[in-house]
Amino acid sequence: MTPHDKLAAASPVLPHVTAASDTDSISVELSRRRTGMSFQRTRMSADRTLMSVIRTSLSLISFGFTIFQIFQKLHDANLVTASGSTRNFGELLVILGIGMLVVGIAYHVMFMLELRRERNAMKRDGLVHADSAYPLSLTLVVAVLLLGLGIFAIYNMMAGSGPLG
Repeated sequence: MTPHDKLAAASPVLPHVTAASDTDSISVELSRRRTGMSFQRTRMSADRTLMSVIRTSLSLISFGFTIFQIFQKLHDANLVTASGSTRNFGELLVILGIGMLVVGIAYHVMFMLELRRERNAMKRDGLVHADSAYPLSLTLVVAVLLLGLGIFAIYNMMAGSGPLG
């Protein structure tokens, strides 16, 4: 028996409501459906918030990496002699982007776990159907991949080795 089956077995049996049902049953059914849709809207809103974090982090990481690479190439070509502070600024931007992404991912995961707990509790109490899927967030997967890319970039910047060094 899957966890979903156990939860469904523990949920109260809800009568099927049609247009011929009494007004109170129809109101309760519509309320359950609206509540279920509000959970989906809240989940999508959390994904949009994480996308904003991704967008800002990606800007910081890519801009910092670009600044670092430009001044590294100018230094290697002996066109600029003192590039330490600008290279450090590039590294700082990448670190800031990575840090922002870590905090955004942690906040998103905590929020989604709490939202799932609340939804399951409401389902147990018969206040919401919760029949629609609650899949893993594709936005979260992209954020974790970007985090890996950011860590790879800062490693190459600080170590000065690898394909980018």
